[in-house]
Amino acid sequence: MTGSACGCCSRPEPVTPSDARIADAIRALLAGRDAAASICPSEVARQLWSDAAWRDAMPDVRRVARGLAIADVIVITRADTVLDPHRSFEGPVRLRRGRRWPDDASND
Repeated sequence: MTGSACGCCSRPEPVTPSDARIADAIRALLAGRDAAASICPSEVARQLWSDAAWRDAMPDVRRVARGLAIADVIVITRADTVLDPHRSFEGPVRLRRGRRWPDDASND
């Protein structure tokens, strides 16, 4: 049965991507760029959510990105400064490959 989030109408409840899907999108966007390039978290949100919902999804994208940064898979930067994923931060940031980024060349 399809219901709404509030139960008052027949509109379907919006589907929220899982953390794993968000992490996969971050990895895929970074993998598609030059090794030194970065992505904006909003690119991930715009890819996974509708035009009307991507801004509200930014906290989820940032939370998943922080988890990947804690694992050193990515780093979160502002300008040339790497931000500590254990600390709170706001404002514009970029995501880059981290020290534990999978090295595709090692799979040859």
